[in-house]
Amino acid sequence: MRVLITLGGTSEKIDDVRSITNHATGQLGTMIAEAFQKSGAEVDVIASSSAHKPKESNHLHVTVIQDTHSLNLALTNLLAVHTYDAVIHSMAVSDFTTQTVYSEEQFLNQFNQWHQAHPTQELDKETFASMLGDQLPKKESKLSSKTDHLILVLQKTPKVIQIIKTMQPQTCLVGFKLLVNVSKEELFQVAEASRKKSHADYVLANDLTSIENNQHTGYLLDATGIIAQAETKQGIAQLIVNQMQNHANQGA
Repeated sequence: MRVLITLGGTSEKIDDVRSITNHATGQLGTMIAEAFQKSGAEVDVIASSSAHKPKESNHLHVTVIQDTHSLNLALTNLLAVHTYDAVIHSMAVSDFTTQTVYSEEQFLNQFNQWHQAHPTQELDKETFASMLGDQLPKKESKLSSKTDHLILVLQKTPKVIQIIKTMQPQTCLVGFKLLVNVSKEELFQVAEASRKKSHADYVLANDLTSIENNQHTGYLLDATGIIAQAETKQGIAQLIVNQMQNHANQGA
């Protein structure tokens, strides 16, 4: 069995010394990778630079990425080179990346210029995007702190998980959905919607409020509903390994 695991969280650059990121540590993904390695699988890992990572070996290989763009490139490359029995996409991928950054003065100048050129036009969603795109400020290697306000313009990133089934329809895909302080009913509804949208075979649903130290409640869902539950990171890792092995055996 050969598996691909993504872990950690992407970091979207603001300038050469600042970035936007999330709190994903990569601990669960590392445990999943190590559990697969112990089972005898060949394991490829894509990990963010700041994440916990499994130790490389002859049967476990790690590719380090920074942002959504480099994740996209690494994922596409590995899917083109190897055929995977399963892909475990546990990485927390940024929903937005930096389009440009304005100092307070730059933004006000940009707005005033636009307003003077379009004095009767309302600033709605489309015209706002047009205004920002007319003259983007030059990206600085290190932004000056000599401004009272810094305006970041973020743009939506592509859903990287959707590449996986497009390139390898036969692989068994496990997605992850993390919400915060919601009912189980809402968690399962959102997780199932996410599973369908990404064409995943399974999704691991969890709530941030149930994660503390090694305690980590996770629910594995497929098209029929909840099929398994674990209460620790190690338990989730082994649960996923067992399910992928069962899935592979059923398809054999």
